[in-house]
Amino acid sequence: MRTTARLLLRPFRDDDLPAWAELNADPEVMRYLGGKALSRAESDEIAAAVNRQYVAEGIGFLAIERRTDGAFLGAGGLTREPWHPDDLEIGWRLARAHWGHGYATEAAASWLAYAFTDLDLPRVLASTDTPNTKSVEVMRRIGMTFDHHAVLEADGESFDAVVYSITQAAWRGAVQDNV
Repeated sequence: MRTTARLLLRPFRDDDLPAWAELNADPEVMRYLGGKALSRAESDEIAAAVNRQYVAEGIGFLAIERRTDGAFLGAGGLTREPWHPDDLEIGWRLARAHWGHGYATEAAASWLAYAFTDLDLPRVLASTDTPNTKSVEVMRRIGMTFDHHAVLEADGESFDAVVYSITQAAWRGAVQDNV
């Protein structure tokens, strides 16, 4: 588990599953994630797979909880994606009610610190549908820069994506600049 000033980043609990399913069924949340609402069973399986990956590898798309009241906000973290098998990818998915409060940026910044200090990764990537400007804004706020355009595939569907990256050296330089 990781903590930030406002957040607890942790494995999914059973009491998260209804809110996680509701988030995954929201068409606006899923707009840039294949556009398909997920069923409760699909959402539950994702949460179970995330928890298994976290136990096995110490990474995953973990639950994001607000520390002040224990509210489940969504999920985020480091994952392995088939389109970039040699790198870890950072991502986030928050319930619409929690957009615009800096939670994705705060969680992602914590995961970058973990990637570069604990895991000693050389770089981290982030991908999103090209029109998803809100996610691109988060990528930029955490110090990532444009890497390349790509056509990626998820669940048998291709999509035009923008890929951002940050190296450990760039991250360390940015951290030093903020000290």
